[in-house]
Amino acid sequence: MLLRLLRVVAVLAAVVALAGPPSLVVTGMSSAVSGCASTGHLLRYVVLFEAATPAQRAARALQAACGTSTAYYPQIGVGVATSAEPTFRTRFGSDRAYSAQAEALAFPQRAELASPPIPSTGARVPGAAHMLGVDRSAEQWDMELIDAPRARTINPGSPEVVVGVLDSGIDATHPDLAAAVEPARSAGCLSGKPDQARSAWSPSTSSHGTHVAGTIAAADDGRGITGVAPGVRLASVKVVDDDGFIYPEYAVCGFMWAARQQMRIANSSYSLDPWLLTCSDVPGQAVAYEAVRRAVQYATAHGVLSIAAAGNERVDLANPRQDLRSPDNVPEPRPRPVDQHCNVLPAELPGVVAVSAIGAQRVKSEYSSYGSGVVAVTAPGGDWGQPSGVGSSGCVLSTVPGGYGFLCGTSMAAPHVSGVAALLASVRPEAGPRELATLLRSQAHPLPCPSGSVDRDDLAAACAGEAGNAFYGYGLVDALAAVTARPAPARSDSAAVVRSYRTQR
Repeated sequence: MLLRLLRVVAVLAAVVALAGPPSLVVTGMSSAVSGCASTGHLLRYVVLFEAATPAQRAARALQAACGTSTAYYPQIGVGVATSAEPTFRTRFGSDRAYSAQAEALAFPQRAELASPPIPSTGARVPGAAHMLGVDRSAEQWDMELIDAPRARTINPGSPEVVVGVLDSGIDATHPDLAAAVEPARSAGCLSGKPDQARSAWSPSTSSHGTHVAGTIAAADDGRGITGVAPGVRLASVKVVDDDGFIYPEYAVCGFMWAARQQMRIANSSYSLDPWLLTCSDVPGQAVAYEAVRRAVQYATAHGVLSIAAAGNERVDLANPRQDLRSPDNVPEPRPRPVDQHCNVLPAELPGVVAVSAIGAQRVKSEYSSYGSGVVAVTAPGGDWGQPSGVGSSGCVLSTVPGGYGFLCGTSMAAPHVSGVAALLASVRPEAGPRELATLLRSQAHPLPCPSGSVDRDDLAAACAGEAGNAFYGYGLVDALAAVTARPAPARSDSAAVVRSYRTQR
């Protein structure tokens, strides 16, 4: 499942300032300015300033354009504003303001914003939930695949390591998660500014975040399931709204909150909405791209390793051609050509570890996106066509509110990698994001390109590539290697497979 849940041009000349403590400025200046009509829909915008622009100056600029500042992050010059003035974006600068909500209003067949369902490539297996207290570890084929059971007997992870689950919220009452979730470091980001009220970061319409959280750190107590790193702590950072969307301002808030709370890992099992591929050279989208890029860059500079799902659309992210599903907040998206300026965010941003999915047979999941030089590593995400032999239909078992459920997707693969990264951070507390990412790649087990047609619709996918290969990157992550420094297999075999594949092509 991917909460699109799954789904470079600098707009300003200034370089993002990376110094200074993580902070947030919240302002509430009125937008009552002469000449402001305020007759349109009240929309939320992400807005760009030069880094280090003072908060009051930013608020005045928004007010002059008939907007109200909701939140402002001076370290990166990114703010969140609201306005009901139809000309707000033109007044403020179309190259500096963007509203993802407004995309829906741009289509005449949609007169007002509605509540679309949350798309998913995964589904809960009937009867799989509501078995609290029963040991389900025998069904966790995914953990065996990355050697997690043996790893946690050596080191289950340190409680000093906090993993931020940037998702739809975590059910902190679930018995497998109650001891791991840290309310003091959790927040909701659905207004663009962090809200620490428990209701703001708890799940409401989606079990996705709870499922992701269980894969990372469900308790090792002999009941239910066990996560990759049951000894680490979790922070619920809610960036998915009740309609299933992850708009730029939510993501910016999430990454800045992760930096502020000194999280070691941030798991992003989503792609930014409303565009499957956000293009850095398209007006409007360029603003969203730049805002999220700055936030990720800031988080990385402040010690946060970002790990993200590659997507469930079977797209070659290294050579995208067409986007058939965007914007996804309108009833009938129109096909559009795309190119290498268009990326899945945050997975394709610098410093982010992009994760593809495999099934129980160690073959790329049929839905998983891929890309040479894009995918760093792979992990179990499940695949209905690769049965695990334990009654799971090939999907991944984890926690959901009230019990357990099976889901498939790169959303499920990413938290396996976040769990392994949390183990690495536990045994190497001095390691920064770059070192942790390097260790993930160097310890991964290379996987060969599959022979013949891979996708079930018989489209030939190009697996060969640099930096490992396009399907699996450097290979399958290894939890045991993370806690023992066990060397990965020699890469010469993988290189030979790549050369052989190229010859066959």
